[in-house]
Amino acid sequence: MKKSFRRSAKIPTPFDRFTREYDLWFDTHPLAYQSELEAIRRFIPAAGSGVEVGVGTGRFAARLGIGIGVEPSEPMAAMARSAGLKVIRANGEELPFKNGSFDFILLANVICFVFQPLVLLKEASRILRPTGRIILAFIDRESELGKKYESRKASSRFYKNATFYSPSRVIEFLHKAGFHDFEACQTLFTNPLEMAAPDPVLDCYGQGSYVVLKELKK
Repeated sequence: MKKSFRRSAKIPTPFDRFTREYDLWFDTHPLAYQSELEAIRRFIPAAGSGVEVGVGTGRFAARLGIGIGVEPSEPMAAMARSAGLKVIRANGEELPFKNGSFDFILLANVICFVFQPLVLLKEASRILRPTGRIILAFIDRESELGKKYESRKASSRFYKNATFYSPSRVIEFLHKAGFHDFEACQTLFTNPLEMAAPDPVLDCYGQGSYVVLKELKK
């Protein structure tokens, strides 16, 4: 789960109003969370400066050693700060950093909530150094879990306005934004409610519901 970049200065989003409910998902689905975390960890470089765009309550950045986050929701940013992260309130489509500021960027469970994903990815490219990497994690809309989320969007507090994408569509966005040379891994082969242990992390995509892509800036 993650939060949306769709926000209004006057109307709170569900991520503002139900922050603790959102964050509770990680505690009630610990094996799914661990599986997602390990899939993302595969592509996090051992050195270099990084930022998580859409850091939410900090559940990924704090565990992955990423000290800086961007988050539009103040209640979520406050929780991430309490986890020891430096969080800047901003939208992903207008990142408050100079060109070439980072070696890598993480976007975990974010792209489905963005109005203009290509704008977001071009901004990510702008703030990356030459040959920097983007790590992008999301639910595959063609997977069993993706289809379930899609079918329940109307009744979901958090996913009502989400747009789920297939890996091929996300790769298309990435290439248009100036990235290349993708690698992929996948996890969540089991229903999160039925897991007895964390799922493995396997190469490529097409079987697991959770996909992580890594591409390099051209």
